[in-house]
Amino acid sequence: MNPDLAKLQPYPFEKLARLHAGITPPDKPAINLAIGEPQHSPPGFIIEEIISHLHGVSNYPKTKGIPQLRESIAVWLRRRYTLPLEKVDPDAHVIPVNGTREALFAFAQCIIDRRKNPVVILPNPFYQIYEGAALLAGAEPWFINTSAQTKWLPDFDSVPPSVWNRCQLLYLCSPGNPSGAVIDIESMMKLIQLAEKHDFIIAADECYSEIYLDEAAPPSGLLEAAYRMGNSDFKRCIIFHSLSKRSNVPGMRTGFVAGDAQIISKFLLYRTYHGCTMPTYTQAASKMAWEDELHVINNRALYRQKFSKVLDILCPVMDVEYPAASFYLWPETPIDDTDFAKDLYARHNVTILPGTYLSREAHGCNPGHMRVRIALVPTLDSCLEAAERIRDYVSKL
Repeated sequence: MNPDLAKLQPYPFEKLARLHAGITPPDKPAINLAIGEPQHSPPGFIIEEIISHLHGVSNYPKTKGIPQLRESIAVWLRRRYTLPLEKVDPDAHVIPVNGTREALFAFAQCIIDRRKNPVVILPNPFYQIYEGAALLAGAEPWFINTSAQTKWLPDFDSVPPSVWNRCQLLYLCSPGNPSGAVIDIESMMKLIQLAEKHDFIIAADECYSEIYLDEAAPPSGLLEAAYRMGNSDFKRCIIFHSLSKRSNVPGMRTGFVAGDAQIISKFLLYRTYHGCTMPTYTQAASKMAWEDELHVINNRALYRQKFSKVLDILCPVMDVEYPAASFYLWPETPIDDTDFAKDLYARHNVTILPGTYLSREAHGCNPGHMRVRIALVPTLDSCLEAAERIRDYVSKL
């Protein structure tokens, strides 16, 4: 067995199941705000496109994907980040993947050289795949704490030169999970300069990039930052995008990886052996999804409505703010976060995720302590009912 398996911690939802074990919640409709699984209805045209291409099950799909899908992704990238037509080559810069989760994990296995005492830098709190990918690639995770004092953004200046010198990969998450914080384009440019200086690769998880509150201010992206600073080949920059959140199709397992052509070619080689090819019917539906923006605009409007109404209920009793992006709230709790989550479930049958399940003790603190993640993914009515129950619970503490 791979000895690094012993270094893996239980997944947050395994811990949550243990926290709830033995509790019989009250006889109220259960409301789950713990998992970031979009529950808005997916566009009908996506479903119809899958059905109309089911005849494709008689053929093996190619690892690189169909040209039409790669072209649609390239066009979307050019439009979304104002990149010149010739700078995003669908044959050289893009690979379709089965969602960001498997790609973020596989990427570390592909590019980490375990012979060189490697470090992988990641934000804290974080999406647990980053840590698991680093450990199973033979690297040491190094956490950059984010907190209210840093506006939930990584303080890259806090990383010692000795850590930068060992760094082979940096996981960037913007908009952030769980805070929704967005890294500005100037900070991304500075990070790209650090990558060049210290010889590491940036893996930017941008899966929440299309859920933001200000329609006039979409979050910046890593490839956009690279191009603006003259890095028109996107050297050392790889981005990960998904349709799960953007188009409400988490069960389709579809997304893409894009960036530095030399790295993409090596990752394609890895994936050819890895065997993670996307079914042709999923590719056909994905192509249609990347080509349509109206459903995404409507999706954002639904989340804005939820945030506005839920925060009207919660703000009088909790320290909670509008996020810049994503569909999470990241409030401070008046008691220990695990006790808060456990007691809320026991008293009101509302499930949320303790912040310490998303973070690690690092540099003298755990930045998830006394925080909880609330995913506003159910219907508006369910979110409002959950908010009322949370307000009632907090008011009686």
